[in-house]
Amino acid sequence: MKSNVMGNTVLIIISILFFACTAISSDSREEAAVKAAVSWLSLVDNGDYDKSWEEAAAYFRNAIPKGQWQQTIAAVRKPLGDVIMREMDSRNAVTSLPGAPDGEYVVIQFKTSFANKKAAIETITPMLEKDGTWRVSGYYIK
Repeated sequence: MKSNVMGNTVLIIISILFFACTAISSDSREEAAVKAAVSWLSLVDNGDYDKSWEEAAAYFRNAIPKGQWQQTIAAVRKPLGDVIMREMDSRNAVTSLPGAPDGEYVVIQFKTSFANKKAAIETITPMLEKDGTWRVSGYYIK
């Protein structure tokens, strides 16, 4: 009886450690995605639209040609002016998005204030590429 109780205790401890490690791993993956998103946003904030396209996920680059990206992002971002404040509002790890291939994504929303638009929501979606690198696959401003 004593060894059975000890065996159950060991199984419970192993289960707790497994779930704790899984949670830590998930958080660190999300943090890596957030870091990639913030780095990419700095390129856009600085008007380096060429580099932002080059640093984006292959899925992004295949969806929009570089010249079209440059025109579109310039038309959207320049009128907004400089970023005054940006703070992360939410992040959500998902494996499926409408119109996108299944994979690992983190949908991140930032509350952002621009010089010419006081309240905006930026949604940026990094994806984990085959080489293990998080790269931006989508970007929207409301």
